[in-house]
Amino acid sequence: MGTAVLAGPARVPLLTEALFDGRFDELHRPWTDHFRRDIFRYRDGLSPAERSELAYERLRAVNERIASVEDLVTSTDRLVSLHEWLGMVDGSLTTLATIHYNLFLGSLLRLDPHRTVDLTPFTRLRRCGTVLITELGYGNNAAELETTAVHQPGTDTFVLHTPSAGAQKFMPNTGPAGGSKSGLVAARLIVRGQDCGVFLFLVPLRDERGPLPGIRIRPLSQTPGSAVDHAITSFDQVVLDRSALLAGDHADLTAEGAFRSAIGSRRRRFLRSIQRVTTGKLCLAAAALGGARAGLTVAVRYAHRRHTFAPASRTGVPVFAYRCHQTRLLGAAARAYAATFLLREVTRRAGTGREDPASAEAEVLVAAAKGWITWQARDIVLECRERCGAQGLLSANRIVDLITPIESTITAEGDNLVIWTKAAADMLTGRGYSPPAAPAAPAGPLTGRAALLDLLVRHELSCLRYARGRISLPSDSPLDRWNQAVNPALDLVDAYATRCAAQAFLAAADRVADEDTRRLLEQVFRLFVLQRLAPHAGPLLADGHLTAEAVRDLAPAVDRAGAELAPHALALVEAFAIPDDLLQAPIATDGYAAAYDDPAGPWQP
Repeated sequence: MGTAVLAGPARVPLLTEALFDGRFDELHRPWTDHFRRDIFRYRDGLSPAERSELAYERLRAVNERIASVEDLVTSTDRLVSLHEWLGMVDGSLTTLATIHYNLFLGSLLRLDPHRTVDLTPFTRLRRCGTVLITELGYGNNAAELETTAVHQPGTDTFVLHTPSAGAQKFMPNTGPAGGSKSGLVAARLIVRGQDCGVFLFLVPLRDERGPLPGIRIRPLSQTPGSAVDHAITSFDQVVLDRSALLAGDHADLTAEGAFRSAIGSRRRRFLRSIQRVTTGKLCLAAAALGGARAGLTVAVRYAHRRHTFAPASRTGVPVFAYRCHQTRLLGAAARAYAATFLLREVTRRAGTGREDPASAEAEVLVAAAKGWITWQARDIVLECRERCGAQGLLSANRIVDLITPIESTITAEGDNLVIWTKAAADMLTGRGYSPPAAPAAPAGPLTGRAALLDLLVRHELSCLRYARGRISLPSDSPLDRWNQAVNPALDLVDAYATRCAAQAFLAAADRVADEDTRRLLEQVFRLFVLQRLAPHAGPLLADGHLTAEAVRDLAPAVDRAGAELAPHALALVEAFAIPDDLLQAPIATDGYAAAYDDPAGPWQP
């Protein structure tokens, strides 16, 4: 049993400092202040077209706040911090911002090292930037896409063309909302009849009058919960200047029309061109996590305000008084804390040069973290929605509107299951992954942080052994061999991400000087790990890492951890530092029943 610590608002600033790595005022407060402006307030009753135009209007309002767009784009921690707050303000705005700043401008800056492109229209948002990679026929195997850009030596130009219906670009935001747009179009470079691989080309797509000649844009069906102007886009013999080719520093087309590259593999050239997808994974994880923290703040506050019956009580009690409500919301809060600390650690490693973003280690870590954080965020928001009952179904209370944007983060920048499958294959072969050292001593009582972390390590090593054993079994084909191992290997990725989150959690707690706050964080850590271990108690018992008595005590231990944390629930979510006028949910305010009658409330149509 952990030692109890005092509850109260005194813990909140210290928890905030821990969650935001001591950089809240530097990286986050400017955005919390900015997003309290009227333009970002919730608006009810808008049509899809109105919501789409509003998202672009908000993007311009975000751009006005940025002192140097280039500095933002090239600073991973600043870009990630922006997305943490975008994720709770407007899901459509989040999509537009991550495309324009990270994918479009980030790729343009990286692939135009000599700065031949005038960035001013894009940094001042006179033109919006988008990216066109995925095709109807090619999604996760985009290196095999069909769109071509054929070099014309006589005019030193390229002809961009969509050769088939399956080669149409799928889901870029090339629709009419937002005004003039340019895109980075992934196309197969053909020089002197030679396929040189897929590169990005800077292509003007539309102006204030509509699509430019040779460009066909067909709006897609509405996406519930999103107002992004997604479309299908194709090209009919569109002529591009030589400067449209963005070959970076890894390839070149000489004045004589000869292609040269220091990278022999066409696939590696393509991956080099789309390297900003790695940073995008962190941005999307941050956006999903920001939404999850907002949902938790609403749900925990409401659980303390809404009353229900209680045995032998005439006045009733808050619904949070019930252990079944407590444990679910506190478990979700514990996962949000763990995910936040994991995001901080991965961002730190990806943004400080400790690991080259193109390295195998960073690729595996970022892929594992992106999938784990966004999946956790979805589970958290769904739990919060359910805990709020019918109130959670109202857009005015914000939670239900977080679901589709988080679903989008799970699919974008690499579908989670696909990027985890790739990471699993790398981990089984030792590419970018070194297994943790096996704990030397048997696991101690489940109350100690060291013992809990040791069990996570033992679980990860067990997943590794089992997956390697499965892939070594006789098989009829390479695909059959992989299918024998893929699900155990995915369990390994999950175990790895969980262990990394737990280590980041403890490292953050150890940086806290105040003893009471540190002990409170360790209590949150205990609940997180106990709930993560519970589904794996059987294998841990079978391998001798848990006793039968410890397995029987797992569920009661979760209950005890929840009971210890219950008095701190409001402090735990207040530490997320979300201002009321940014949250804007009636049920998250005192006297919420009267709030519905407020004619000035943003939830009024």
